[in-house]
This record gives sequence, C-alpha cells and structure tokens, in this order.
Amino acid sequence: MPVAEVVTRFRVRYAETDAMGIVHHSQHAIWFEAGRADFFRAAGISYAECEARGVLLPVSELYVRFSHSAFYDEEVAVHTRLTEIRSRGLTFQYEVRNAADVLLATGHTRHICVNKNREVQTIPIWLRQILSGGGHIP
Repeated sequence: MPVAEVVTRFRVRYAETDAMGIVHHSQHAIWFEAGRADFFRAAGISYAECEARGVLLPVSELYVRFSHSAFYDEEVAVHTRLTEIRSRGLTFQYEVRNAADVLLATGHTRHICVNKNREVQTIPIWLRQILSGGGHIP
C-alpha cells in the first residue's frame, strides 16, 4: 500500500529563528527535506540507499507560501505527500502546522532524477514501485 502522508514533528530550535524569535524563511526548505527523508524511509528505502544505487533527486523547483509565523520552541509538524511521479521527476507537497493545528506554510518541491554523473535519467522501475507502494527493494 502506498504511503499517503508522513508527518515529521519537532520543536523549533533557537538557531532557526531570527532576532525576533520568528523562524527564518530559509528553514522551511530544510524542514521540507526532513519530511522527504522521512517519506522515503516510510516507503521502505532511505535516500542514502537511493544515492548508493546511483539515483540522485536534486531539487529543481521550490515553492513556499507562508500563512503564519512559527516561533522558537514551538512544536511544528511537516506533513509530506508525494503527489506526482513522472518519467524523470517527482513532486512533493508540504504543509507545516503547529501543535494547535494552525497552518503555518504550504509548499512543494520538484525533483529531477539524475545519475552520479549528473545526467538526467528515467526514474528506475524499482524506485517507482517502492514509492508507489507496489514493491520492495530488489
């Protein structure tokens, strides 16, 4: 069965905030990455394993829309979903919510599949099957 959504929870660290105690906008890209890593693990493979097999998925597009600020020591949850698998790319959608379930930010990342020589390649069938819930690591 495919992984529908993965939720990554943590508390905002002091280093992630600006002088006003508000999370700096750059942190959301890092939080999205943490959500993706957890999504891969929940699907049955680590991103490190993908890289070891010669499959890299660099970000080709990043979008974030901010709704409310997040603050130091606030508990936040990044909700991550894989919304598209194409022949050479993937799209993940994100929602960041606080403990009161207030929507703080939404966004997406698009990824292109490349090999270790950074040449664009088709997503291997084994990875496609794992991420769509229909396979295991061969």
